[in-house]
Amino acid sequence: MTRQAAATVAREAKRHKAFDDSRFIGLVLDGTALARSHQKVCDLCRPYRNKKKEILGYHHRLVLASVAGTGLTLPLDVEPYGPGDSEDNAARRLLPRVVGNLGRRFADYVVADGEFARAPFLHEANALGLHVVVRLKGHLPELFAAAQKRFRHQPPHQVFRYGADRVEIWDADDFDPWDTLRWETVRVIRYRQYKPDGTVCEAYWLTDFPRCRVSRRTLFLMAKSRWEIENQGFNDAKNRHGFEHLCHHQRHSLLAVWLLTCLALTIERLYRVRYLHRGTHPILPAIALWQILWLSLSRPVPHDSS
Repeated sequence: MTRQAAATVAREAKRHKAFDDSRFIGLVLDGTALARSHQKVCDLCRPYRNKKKEILGYHHRLVLASVAGTGLTLPLDVEPYGPGDSEDNAARRLLPRVVGNLGRRFADYVVADGEFARAPFLHEANALGLHVVVRLKGHLPELFAAAQKRFRHQPPHQVFRYGADRVEIWDADDFDPWDTLRWETVRVIRYRQYKPDGTVCEAYWLTDFPRCRVSRRTLFLMAKSRWEIENQGFNDAKNRHGFEHLCHHQRHSLLAVWLLTCLALTIERLYRVRYLHRGTHPILPAIALWQILWLSLSRPVPHDSS
């Protein structure tokens, strides 16, 4: 129910033109660790180790899905994973549920880090009607080496300003897919971002967006939207809203706390950044809102007419 509430809020925000300044609406997925403990307390506790593979303690891991690329970072849903599970598997459970709750026409693309550059995840995103923008790293050695070799001795295809930064970008859409990827070709961009303090950031990204639909600059902005989930998602939730604090190590309790935090962040940002209409209901005191929420979470009891 909380998941559906968050999706309903996001759909209403779109209907009230909260995203009209953005041509494309994106979903960003990423994993994080939180709530460390010295001992294993529940079945979702996962060990974390040092370089010698010695167990230092336990923590929880989850994948978060959020709206991105619109000027509004709206956390929507989480998928925890426990021992024997993986970030990729959790994301593949999470993405279909989020798209199902939002509707297939809500978002245009999904952006994610290089851990998600796997054929099954890319195929599933395409099957859900989404284009993909995923970081390209050394885990795809042949494609990564081919992109490096081609762009290394070429001048940038475009240079532009991104705030106070200078950005150079390279772009090619005729790279060969790897064996398990069912794409005809792969589009790869490389960008170098020069900051005023002399820092240079470089990254490679792969996508199935065609050039005729998405320009290099727009693709660069989509790739940068991946950091929204770090800065305005995990950091904000952990440092300001107690996302790491656990009242009880119980599966349903953990999930309820995480989902309610996401819903609260989404509503707060819509009111603060985009005015979301309150509706026709009267202003209620906090205790009344708590009672309504508590009653809505309970099971309906059939009326006894005997």
